[in-house]
Amino acid sequence: MTPPVARRRVVVTGLGTVNPLGLGVDDFWKHALDGVSGVHRITAFDPSGFTTQIAAEVTDFDPDAYMPRKAWRRMDRGAQLFWAATHQALNDAGISYDPDAPEAERAGVVVGCGIGGLITTQDEMDVLRERGPDRVSPLAITRIISNMAGGLVSIDFHLYGPNTATVTACAASANAIGDATEIIRRGDADVMVAGGTEAGICEFAVAGFASARAVSRRNDDPQTASRPFDADRDGFVMGEGAATLILEAYDHAVARGAQIYGEVLGYGMSADGYHITLPRPGGGGAARAMAHSLRDAGLTPEDIDYINAHGTSTEANDATETAAIKTVFGDAAYKVPISSTKSMTGHLLGGAGALEAIVCILAIRDGVVPPTINYTTPDPDCDLDYVPNEARGVTVDKAMSNSFGFGGHNVALIFGRV
Repeated sequence: MTPPVARRRVVVTGLGTVNPLGLGVDDFWKHALDGVSGVHRITAFDPSGFTTQIAAEVTDFDPDAYMPRKAWRRMDRGAQLFWAATHQALNDAGISYDPDAPEAERAGVVVGCGIGGLITTQDEMDVLRERGPDRVSPLAITRIISNMAGGLVSIDFHLYGPNTATVTACAASANAIGDATEIIRRGDADVMVAGGTEAGICEFAVAGFASARAVSRRNDDPQTASRPFDADRDGFVMGEGAATLILEAYDHAVARGAQIYGEVLGYGMSADGYHITLPRPGGGGAARAMAHSLRDAGLTPEDIDYINAHGTSTEANDATETAAIKTVFGDAAYKVPISSTKSMTGHLLGGAGALEAIVCILAIRDGVVPPTINYTTPDPDCDLDYVPNEARGVTVDKAMSNSFGFGGHNVALIFGRV
């Protein structure tokens, strides 16, 4: 029998993002550290008559700046955003494969997406009902399916290794990073594109989340609507966007002289097994995911210098995540800085975990953590250090990122300095 491959170290060598705070990593990071809100009245459609009229949209995105019109017309908006983020990340990593390059067979993709091509779904259902079945686009199905963002990236960038998708709601792109890490660890690839995307700001999605009373109705003051851990929070704010990390085997990155941002140290998962939308009271499931990631990394809670919280700005999630952190970290829970960048970006759903992983990597690089904005009224159930309203200089050697999704999916990732 062939002996098992020793677990390989996995590092981050490229970053890319398109999100409500910027069309690239530098713009995003500057605005995040400045505490800028990306939440405004919805422009994708006329929200008059909706109980929720606000969202965090990606503005000024022009797919023509990234790819030929013939290419982007075959894509749903979510796939366009992921393609753009991946283009940035591959350029940042200095990676480009010719169609017949043998190295391309050792490079793959894992994309996370919570819902898929929801805008396309809504538009094509309108076509079906108004114009008949013969007028539905022949590209409708390929625009809708969640895996296609990764499939198109694989085709266009010549990535012939493992190619898969994770669809675990708001934990999807955190799962994508963790699964891509495991693919490299076990020796099935040297390079993996890992990240996520979501573009679901349309009438159907906004109405659905509003009917479920999951989203904020602070329509008169959009920029203060997302307020994680604040006592006056009233729901999350829908966002859209994509984020991509280039993961690479450490020895492979060193051999080609790549820049290295940080290392993926830990990946933990669990299930609440409790409710389709609500987290398990007390945070037991979330706590298990965090504990598993610490064990995978060989670390203790005291080793963690920063936590990027899931922090959605919903009553149940924020209190439950706080309880879970206390369960795992004990007394150290009161010493570690925690922030929710969803206070600025809104909730990118399937794209959230990857963007928040980038936050952790940049916090390690720059020694500063972004704030949780709109934190004005303390909640007795949320009594930890949420880095309120202003960025803070912190030496970050190891950072944890939490992601939790409808259905009880829990993921925790740990990143470290190399």
